[in-house]
Amino acid sequence: MKHFLLASLLLLWVGASHQQQQILAPEKLVVQNPCVSKQTCGDCIQTPTCAWCSQPNFGNGTNVKRCFQPEGSDRSKFQCKREFIVNPDNVYTVLMSKELSKAKEGSESVQVHPQRVSLKLRIAEAYRFTMDYAQAEDYPVDLYYLMDLSKSMEDDKDKLSELGDLLAEAMQNITSNFRLGFGSFVDKVVMPYVSTVPKNLEQPCTGCAAPYGYHNVMSLSQDTGRFAGEVKKAAVSGNLDAPEGGFDAIMQAVVCRDQIGWREKARRLLVFSTDAGFHYAGDGKLGGIVKPNDGECHLDQAGMYTHSTLQDYPSISQVNLKVKQNAINVIFAVTANQINIYDKLKDNIEGASSGTLSDDSANVVELVREQYGKISSSVEIKDNATSAVKVTYYSSCLTPGPLKQTNKCDGLKVGTKVSFVIEIEVTSCPKDRKEWNQILQVYPVGINESLIVDLEMLCDCPCENPGNPGYKQNAKECSYSGTYKCGVCECDDSHFGRKCECNSENAHGTKDLTSSCRPDNYTTVDCSGRGSCVCGVCECEARQNPEESISGPFCECDNFSCDRHNGLLCSGPDHGTCVCGSCQCNAGWTGKSCDCKISQDTCIPPGGGEICSGKGSCECGVCKCFEDAEKGRYFGRYCEKCNTCTGRCNEFKECVQCQVYKTGSFDEEACRQNCTTFVPSVVDEVTANEEEDEYLCRFYDEDDCRFAYVYSWDEAGKIVVRAQEHRDCPPQIYILGIVLGVIGAIVLIGLALLLLWKLLTTIHDRREFAKFENERMMAKWDTGENPIYKQATSTFKNPTYAGK
Repeated sequence: MKHFLLASLLLLWVGASHQQQQILAPEKLVVQNPCVSKQTCGDCIQTPTCAWCSQPNFGNGTNVKRCFQPEGSDRSKFQCKREFIVNPDNVYTVLMSKELSKAKEGSESVQVHPQRVSLKLRIAEAYRFTMDYAQAEDYPVDLYYLMDLSKSMEDDKDKLSELGDLLAEAMQNITSNFRLGFGSFVDKVVMPYVSTVPKNLEQPCTGCAAPYGYHNVMSLSQDTGRFAGEVKKAAVSGNLDAPEGGFDAIMQAVVCRDQIGWREKARRLLVFSTDAGFHYAGDGKLGGIVKPNDGECHLDQAGMYTHSTLQDYPSISQVNLKVKQNAINVIFAVTANQINIYDKLKDNIEGASSGTLSDDSANVVELVREQYGKISSSVEIKDNATSAVKVTYYSSCLTPGPLKQTNKCDGLKVGTKVSFVIEIEVTSCPKDRKEWNQILQVYPVGINESLIVDLEMLCDCPCENPGNPGYKQNAKECSYSGTYKCGVCECDDSHFGRKCECNSENAHGTKDLTSSCRPDNYTTVDCSGRGSCVCGVCECEARQNPEESISGPFCECDNFSCDRHNGLLCSGPDHGTCVCGSCQCNAGWTGKSCDCKISQDTCIPPGGGEICSGKGSCECGVCKCFEDAEKGRYFGRYCEKCNTCTGRCNEFKECVQCQVYKTGSFDEEACRQNCTTFVPSVVDEVTANEEEDEYLCRFYDEDDCRFAYVYSWDEAGKIVVRAQEHRDCPPQIYILGIVLGVIGAIVLIGLALLLLWKLLTTIHDRREFAKFENERMMAKWDTGENPIYKQATSTFKNPTYAGK
């Protein structure tokens, strides 16, 4: 009573002070509670955190809300009896739980745990549980070798027949429970694939057998010694065009489970060997075959494909569907000239892989062993969920630490157990009630074992279905004019009102039904002050703006009073819509005004890398940078900048040089191939605006010229570069002139030194000579002969010589 008086006084004061505030008060109250606007039990329990009260005469005639928040402060939960509260919980029950084990005598191996569970799930409430996987020891293997036997594969066939025993021995070293089979294919026996000239239909080439579509030569058998003989006996054939009919062969080898002999509990390998491309759906029209491939088995008792000329080749999606349904791992063993196309093909077929086969298939044993090792050492979990069910996988694989979102783990060994946390969420209730109960299959790719989830979507309440005590047709509670469901009336077409008391032919009757136009007995304003109460039903006001509307049973909802961002309602229609006063965000957005991005893609630098360069956290699609005590504060759009960071200048340097200045290590061809990320715009002078996350880069090139450019990112996350038009180069130096000048200077200096030396020596000589002459003139000694002097020569005379 005290609360009632306080509320009444407060409403009177609000009405006296300002009429608009009196109008907005009940609206605000409704918006804060997401359960208020739900008028049926089904709509109520489809809203997270909401519960429904199905109690008859709930509130003793007052307008207390039936849909309420049991965890909140809503008064409804105190007034509704516990046995009438409909608030279903998510229920998880394990139905089959065999422990992981290897195959034993009389029993099969178990690689998936648990095997079957039941899950009752409310809308938009995710539930998590764990699935374990371990590859069993000595797990059975079925290997079917499907070979192209056109003429070009003759040497490959001969080599395979020689290596048949070695292939069997290699696989038996992996598992003792091994079976081997063999099949061959050529192409459809119609023009233009095969020559239909009568003699060519018997022998298309020298030593060739008649052409055919597909032949199951040897079904899977433990008699592996027979394999080499069957391969050797198989004759090659010929066709006209380069592509082969391999898709026909794959389809039959996959779907003809009994004829091929695929086992239920075995890893199934289909090795597809060829040196050519493949025909696919639509190519059959060239040969007049227009009937689509039906994906069924059409083998006769001899193992020949009977519908080769009757129906088209299968499509890639058909092959993928059948491979997935039959849990078969396809290994494309093709020659080097075809490996590129089959690498692309394997990405579109679940569990497929590819390897390069040598020209004569000499490496086939090693190739099969290697591809089997890749397949068996990894596990990939997938499911067959519909669009209404969202399945997410988490695992830490073999590394200790927190879970990460992934459905694949590598590096597994036999017996290694890996756990996956599976999160299942029902996003919406399908329109077809039959789809409210689904069987969901979660399976490891290529393994014929799975976890079956019996999923029941809690989309309605039991009291909304016939046969329940809370369900009454033409009920007295509904004035005999409607169906009573979960405590509320669903009126027929000619009546309306809470109890179907209003006739649509006399909607403006005199009966006072204004209490039905208020959400509770504490509110004194009809229709939230934004509409008129007509026969207990609110008719909401029309807005001047045709895009704005008021709705709800009490006119409590509108599409224009939600939070805004940058002046846009719910940040604009691309981000979200305004529903009942609160923003309902589109996929990829969150926040009160849908202004926050859920995806962290905008926080990843262009070209890849860590989120916010590993130096910040991504909030609302924007990086919030950390502060490092040693390196200082990081900044920039992707936290890629700091006072000591070089950013990505070196990454863009070569492309700027070749695109703008035609310099650097890239020539014109290399520039065109490597520089596709951006095209620089040329400006007279570059300056960086730090507020717009622009980064200035300066470098000196091989000409000792300085060039500068600025890089940043646009709104789409693409690199934008502005480069200075001209480089700053030092003045041009004439090297030849300098060299000649230096040489000339050296020569002139040398000559000058020589002349100076000559001049000095001449002066010195002249001085010495003058001194000598002067001393000679001054000499005073006697010039007579010295008596003791004896000349060096002697004269003799012969006395007998008479001068004749």
